[in-house]
Amino acid sequence: MEKTDVKNLTLEGLENFIAGLGKERFRAKQIFKWLYQMDARSFAEMTNVSKEFRSQLEEIALISNFDPEAVEASEDGTRKYLFRLADGSAVESVLIPDEGRNTLCISSQVGCAMGCAFCLTGTFGLSRNLTTAEIVNQVCAVKREQPVSNIVFMGMGEPLANLSAVIPAVKILTDPDGFQFSTRKVTVSTSGLVPEMAELGRGATVNLAVSLNATTDEVREKIMPVNRAYPLKDLLAACKAFPLPSRRWITIEYVMIRDLNDTLEDAKRLVRLISNIPSKVNLIPFNEHEGCEFKSPPQETIDRFHKYLLDKNVTVITRSSRGGDISAACGQLKGRLDQQAGKTDGEE
Repeated sequence: MEKTDVKNLTLEGLENFIAGLGKERFRAKQIFKWLYQMDARSFAEMTNVSKEFRSQLEEIALISNFDPEAVEASEDGTRKYLFRLADGSAVESVLIPDEGRNTLCISSQVGCAMGCAFCLTGTFGLSRNLTTAEIVNQVCAVKREQPVSNIVFMGMGEPLANLSAVIPAVKILTDPDGFQFSTRKVTVSTSGLVPEMAELGRGATVNLAVSLNATTDEVREKIMPVNRAYPLKDLLAACKAFPLPSRRWITIEYVMIRDLNDTLEDAKRLVRLISNIPSKVNLIPFNEHEGCEFKSPPQETIDRFHKYLLDKNVTVITRSSRGGDISAACGQLKGRLDQQAGKTDGEE
């Protein structure tokens, strides 16, 4: 019989699992706290659970864990982790320190099927979805060596294409008996899967970030194939309808690409597009990588775009490039290590 990985279960799921064994439901909270607050890596560590029950759990359940295969540390404090999965696949997480907080960017899929033209991960294609356990284990592994204050689902993959694992992961992250992150500290990003945005809003209380990256359907379709299915009009309507707790904003992510979406006309259109959506804008200068023809705009172009938004009373930040010395763009570490492994295999 295949053992149940308890890290795939929300607290409610664990309660049901334990009730099915004829045990009291409160045992689930004990186990949950051991997993996510005390980082137990085995049932044997759970000293307030009877030896008999621990032995029973050992027979039918398991606690999966990650240890990073590679860690790269940048001069600016950014740390990149590569995790090798049980099937040999690999995913990345990036810890970004900034103004007193440590934001951990985690992955939700192995590769990605969205095919955004500016994204390195998209060139790998989609291998598979991550399980809930594989998502939360990224957080467990990083927290062992560094404090983590914020979580963003902005690593490899499209989180909304894997909601069956992402929503339970969000619940574990924000559960008072789990990781105890405030819902204000957890953000899920999407390239614009409109029906799934509504499903996420129904299934979890979480911040939403939307990768807009263009102000016309013509340009957005060139760089983001998802726009053919869900054009700007539909995407912005879904943003407006997304259930936000009081005083929360949707984050509009805007990757700035030289001579494509970086003009003042784009800035003007962007202001009009988001005028009736409670939102803030993250301007992200394109992170150049090998094999991609796109370039980052000059700093003066970025500054002009930023100033225009600011002058129109848009809340905006320009995200500084981080971890440039450690290939911190999503997928770069995996790509480099896979390439090295390929060379080694070839030499043998």
